[in-house]
Amino acid sequence: MNGLNPTGESGFFEIAGVGSAMQRLIAELYPICRSITGNGVRKTLEILRRSIPLEVHEVPSGTKVYDWIVPREWNIRDAYVKNTKGERVIDFKKSNLHVVGYSVPIRRRMGLQELREHLFSLPDHPDWIPYRTSYYKENWGFCLNHRQIEALENDEYEVCIDSSLTEGHLTYGEYLLPGKTADEILISCHICHPSLCNDNLSGISLALHLAMLIARLPVRRYAYRFLFIPGTIGSITWLARNEGQVGRIRHGLVVTCVGDGGRFTYKKSRRGNAEIDRTVQHVLKHSGHPYVVEDFFPYGYDERQYCSPGLDLPVGCLMRSPHGSFPEYHTSADDMEFVRPEHLEVSLHVYRQVIEVLEGNGVHHNLNPKCEPQLGRRGLYDAIGGDSNRKLNQMALLWVLNLSDGAHSLLEIGEVANLSFREIKHAADALTRSGLLLEHGAITAAFPDD
Repeated sequence: MNGLNPTGESGFFEIAGVGSAMQRLIAELYPICRSITGNGVRKTLEILRRSIPLEVHEVPSGTKVYDWIVPREWNIRDAYVKNTKGERVIDFKKSNLHVVGYSVPIRRRMGLQELREHLFSLPDHPDWIPYRTSYYKENWGFCLNHRQIEALENDEYEVCIDSSLTEGHLTYGEYLLPGKTADEILISCHICHPSLCNDNLSGISLALHLAMLIARLPVRRYAYRFLFIPGTIGSITWLARNEGQVGRIRHGLVVTCVGDGGRFTYKKSRRGNAEIDRTVQHVLKHSGHPYVVEDFFPYGYDERQYCSPGLDLPVGCLMRSPHGSFPEYHTSADDMEFVRPEHLEVSLHVYRQVIEVLEGNGVHHNLNPKCEPQLGRRGLYDAIGGDSNRKLNQMALLWVLNLSDGAHSLLEIGEVANLSFREIKHAADALTRSGLLLEHGAITAAFPDD
């Protein structure tokens, strides 16, 4: 819980210094060999359960989930390639990336030529180990840096992958925080990657710390559902098991690649103009950080499952550098040095601001709509100006008064006025306290002024 203090602006929490706590969690999770099933996922979820009361679900192998089948469970204990001197020239214990994910068990001897057919490297980055998987086609293999391949001698090798593929379970974690309404905000991240920090230990750490922040809010307008799931098959499984309740999801984000120093990237939902799409773009526009916005496309992370045409949920993906756009992606170079506490902290702050907008957005009625009301005798002009964030922006007051006609939300007013949501919300709260505005639909402000 380090770095989370209930003294922040707008009734939320300060998060200064939380980047170090996020990095420490990543360091603890980094050595664990995870995949789409298995004990590595369970161990990861057990660590997260120390901070939040995750409900862990086990779905049996062979379960039909839409057009997919939950696969057999994979676990691995050891793997190596030994030369005739007994030396481990490839050793799973040194890096869990050395083994192709979901490799079937094997123990036999073979020559270099046959072995090479099962070796993978990156000639353009000869010191990095690639990350490879074979989830749905039985195979085996080793990944190693290219210098290791070049150093292999024409020898006979003992090849061992001590793994198992058995009837077991797919495991995922779920955390539901109730709100004043049954409407939900979905936060989803994938937990199937082994020792890869940006993709996606950074997403796991951010989702956990965001859940800890939101859990400590005294009032929540929305319910929050956090999913820690294996990529693709995990979201498909969750959706198949919960299709009857997905209509409650009003907004959603997939969290990934939030620990590097790249510019922010927001991939819109399939709808393109959902409230979550407009909210994230508004927050990024006023954040002061470089960013880019992409239209939805049916590839990437689990947003493509949530946004499939039969569901069409308002779920976008908020990240920094997108998958495949940085050379370290899916390699051993995506390590503890690649993600930095300061980048994690800024990413969490942006997510926090998105939640602030979603929680605080509402529609108001101007109770004095004929000409401008006299602000001075209500003490509102005395609160205008100055350097403090507590001071009111005069244009925000005027825009809120003018567009609070029951048809414009605060977010829409901010978009028209080209002012940050925080300025608009601050003005709306002050006008409501003065008796000039009425919240339409009795929406409770989750973020009162300090």
